[in-house]
Amino acid sequence: MKKWEYVIQDEIGIHARPAGELVKEAKKYNSRITISKDGKSVEATKLMAVMGLGVKCGQTVEVTVEGEDEETALKGIRDFFEKNL
Repeated sequence: MKKWEYVIQDEIGIHARPAGELVKEAKKYNSRITISKDGKSVEATKLMAVMGLGVKCGQTVEVTVEGEDEETALKGIRDFFEKNL
């Protein structure tokens, strides 16, 4: 299992468009990817759950990746966050 934290840079936070793109990215991998904020965790493959976290600019999320391709998944998700969020 791999974990890392990221401070959201997008001025609107994780809103509909990047949340949809995040879900698409997460579905590319076999590993289970979860996003946590303020003690609430959701699967990154569930659009409404991701949006339901209500993540705003400047807030920190913890991303957990667990599974057979976790190294590849972690790199892909981290790159996505850094480029889009």
